[in-house]
Amino acid sequence: MPRALISVSDKRGVVEFARKLTELGWEVVSTGGTAAVLSQGGVAVLPIEKVTGFPEMLDGRVKTLHPAVHGALLARRDLPAHMEALAQHGLTPIDLVAVNLYPFRETVAKPDVKLEDAVEQIDIGGPSMLRSAAKNHGHVLPVVDPRDYDRVIEILTSGQVEDGFRRELAAKVFSHTAGYDAAIAAYLSHEADLFPPVVSLVLERVQDLRYGENPQQRAALYSTREGRGVDVMNQLHGKELSFNNLLDIEAASLSVAPWPDRPACAVIKHTTPCGIALGKTTEAAYERALATDPKSAFGSVVGFNTVVGPETAEAMSSLFVEAVVAPRFQDEAVAVFQRKKNLRVVELPLADKRLAFDYKRVRGGFLVQERFVHSVDESRWKIATERQPTAEELRDLRFGWAAVASVKSNAILLAKDEAAIGIGAGQMSRVDASFLAAHKARDAGHDPTGAVLASDAFFPFADGVEQAAAAGVTAIIQPGGSVRDEEVITAANACGMAMVLTGQRQFRH
Repeated sequence: MPRALISVSDKRGVVEFARKLTELGWEVVSTGGTAAVLSQGGVAVLPIEKVTGFPEMLDGRVKTLHPAVHGALLARRDLPAHMEALAQHGLTPIDLVAVNLYPFRETVAKPDVKLEDAVEQIDIGGPSMLRSAAKNHGHVLPVVDPRDYDRVIEILTSGQVEDGFRRELAAKVFSHTAGYDAAIAAYLSHEADLFPPVVSLVLERVQDLRYGENPQQRAALYSTREGRGVDVMNQLHGKELSFNNLLDIEAASLSVAPWPDRPACAVIKHTTPCGIALGKTTEAAYERALATDPKSAFGSVVGFNTVVGPETAEAMSSLFVEAVVAPRFQDEAVAVFQRKKNLRVVELPLADKRLAFDYKRVRGGFLVQERFVHSVDESRWKIATERQPTAEELRDLRFGWAAVASVKSNAILLAKDEAAIGIGAGQMSRVDASFLAAHKARDAGHDPTGAVLASDAFFPFADGVEQAAAAGVTAIIQPGGSVRDEEVITAANACGMAMVLTGQRQFRH
């Protein structure tokens, strides 16, 4: 009778899997909580202590760390000496291991988790069994993914277990344990040093993509399993997401994140907003964001920071967009979006403010930085000009400073009534970005007179301020820090403008 050892934290489908194994004539050995679940499900189980001759101890820390388990897993069936050693010690070979690990990543993803609670979720016996089985995969089937249960049963039923299938399962095990160890190392390293000497980056393939940025480039989507990213993204409708769609969806989600308590909408083209606004409702926020630059909004990705209802979906029905993303959609809204069969409707939680790394690829390596999170400390803000901003200007300066953070550098954003009216993005000089923002505003029918201006970095020369003044801008918010700050402030005073220096740069390369 072949023997299977089953010990899982993720118990999805395990009772049915074990039941089918017993129907195929397998004996099932199990541990602790898994044994209890299987027994309650009517599956005959041999407790692990009957195999090891030793009780579980140390609150379950020691259950399977025993020669009766690892000898039974590591013995090569094609070596008589190995089989004689098992017989000499009265050990029965284990032919299948179904194990998944303590939920370490899920535990540390919770806010304010304590170190001792995280450490208790470091699995020792599970990875040891999996690695033993995977090393000896020519004779033992290592099963780490519940999604493989049906396939394993199908292949065992056929009686033909191909070498390629065994290697596939073994590779999955080592990928899984590598990712598990990397998550532990990352967590403990962050406790001691933000940037440790070695960073283990393990990525799990989520899906293949039709192509990359261009049709001649092959591509796939991988997840770091951070818990609030592509691993929990849920596509509710529409055709397959493309490489560029996914970049724009991420940009849209990040663009609306600074306003957790107010409806916000961003219209994204080529990973930068062509429209962004707040509103009393999601519908109003969308209409105001669309009004920023309706010409550029064709073929965009639209993002929201709150639940999207059918009124907003109806308002969007006249515009061709590639995708719409929000933390949640009401069923009625999805029904409206489904009138367009290709429109991608994606649920994605907003990024939280916990520490995470941002990786940018360079040839032969990665640049690693803390993920940018827009935060405001107005105690650092300084009004540098003779004129103070009015209450209305200050309101719009706050909005503009949050909104410009999502625009590609060099970035200039003009705002009125908490909505962008002109955006100059990705320009080689800041004066060009200022000119472009004013040009885009007029082209869309907006009057920049009385608008405020937000700049993601300092003005290196006074010409950008003079350009803004000529367009009718009355107040500016920018980091400051240029060697020519006094010239820039003097120009603002000469034009009767108010200027706020934040002391913080917001580049987005």
